[in-house]
Amino acid sequence: MSSEQSFPLTLRVAGRRVVVVGGGHVATRRTLSLLDAGALVVVISPTVASSLASSIGRGDVTWIARTYRSGDLDGAWLVQTATADALVDERVAADAEASQIWCLKGGDPAGATAWAPAVARVDDVTVAVSGGGDAGRAAALRDAVATALQSGDLPLRHRTHRPDGFVALVGGGPGDPGLITTRGRRLLAEADVVVIDRLAPHGVLAELAPDVEVIDVGKMPDHHPIPQHEINAILIDRARQGKIVVRLKGGDPYVFGRGGEELIACRDAGIPVEVVPGVTSAIGVAAAAGIPVTHRGVARGFSVVTGHESLAALPHDRAHTIVMLMGVKRLAETAGELIAAGHDPETPSALVENGCSVDQRVTVGTLSTIADRAAAVGAKSPAITVIGDVVTLAPSWPPT
Repeated sequence: MSSEQSFPLTLRVAGRRVVVVGGGHVATRRTLSLLDAGALVVVISPTVASSLASSIGRGDVTWIARTYRSGDLDGAWLVQTATADALVDERVAADAEASQIWCLKGGDPAGATAWAPAVARVDDVTVAVSGGGDAGRAAALRDAVATALQSGDLPLRHRTHRPDGFVALVGGGPGDPGLITTRGRRLLAEADVVVIDRLAPHGVLAELAPDVEVIDVGKMPDHHPIPQHEINAILIDRARQGKIVVRLKGGDPYVFGRGGEELIACRDAGIPVEVVPGVTSAIGVAAAAGIPVTHRGVARGFSVVTGHESLAALPHDRAHTIVMLMGVKRLAETAGELIAAGHDPETPSALVENGCSVDQRVTVGTLSTIADRAAAVGAKSPAITVIGDVVTLAPSWPPT
């Protein structure tokens, strides 16, 4: 690239003629990028690579199957030359200069009048990096910036793309903040307001800008200081102020998280909503304790329930795993109900407290003993209970 200063610019090529001279790897990549931008691409080359031939076969590209000739640039707004023949490329560049057409010159950035940066798009953000003529360097820098954007490590807040407000229902996963998805982190980086649950990963709050409003609506067992209809009202109110609102929940918002109720409330109010799934504790916490909810030859299916409801209708087969969320206080009552309904009292069972955290504790026993064992160690919520033969796969089995 010339040492002279250049002027960065983005071109709108949709519906405009762009000529690509060459049919190899560089020409193919440039053609595909131009097609994505809506350009009317004309490829001039005696032969073309197989991937480029596919685009030609679909009618996406006009192919002139011969070498370049004077006059081929007529009507073009931009030309890419990439023939690997220096004399042909020079001729194309000279014709482009004479016709005042911007020219991208493959393999010779110093002889070009235009340069295409390495580009990545993350939602509504476009990352374009020029590497001073070094395509590999530009690509590496682009990838680093795109990764930081995807992970939410860079600030993403702005006031232009959602002026009417927006709500994201984000599953934060169980326990460890590292289990939240990259999509969830990216939305947190955009948030003006975060409405958080007690079991959501509070560690991510330290990453927020100081002016982000954080509203804790966490519920304790048998104690709901902020009822659900008020939580719905908070989401709608902040969104109507034109703010990006992230409703951060533990686990997955659709697994006993009332995400469906919040989604309906926002939609009924005309608020755009996105749901970001999370790792549910029903599966994630069990896995962290070394218990797969299904396992070949051991368990063929599983049910996820809360410990606050009647469980008598659940399958009685020990090969069908039961995962109970919540319900630590009622564990003895629930176990007794299952046994009375015909479940085997010797069914292996495990209680996992504070799953996926440094304080995780696993207590194992059978359906008839798990409540007493949990009481003996002073088990408290948050915890899940796993019932079924898959518990025997846990490192903590057998009970001591």
